[in-house]
Amino acid sequence: MNEYLALELIRQRTTERREEARQAGLVRRLRAARRQRSHDEALVRRPVPDYVDGTFRTIPEQVQAKHVEAVR
Repeated sequence: MNEYLALELIRQRTTERREEARQAGLVRRLRAARRQRSHDEALVRRPVPDYVDGTFRTIPEQVQAKHVEAVR
């Protein structure tokens, strides 16, 4: 095989491999960003209501509940 032809084939294949590696890196970063976004959204979910009718405790009720738990 002609040495110039071999060098050209090597150059083309190297370019293709670098492009594949770049795309794989982009995919990896995209997946990591998606996982991080899911993790961050999980921390900011709506709070669970304290009562069956969907209401939440008021601040004085929370303080009273903590006081009762501390006394026990």
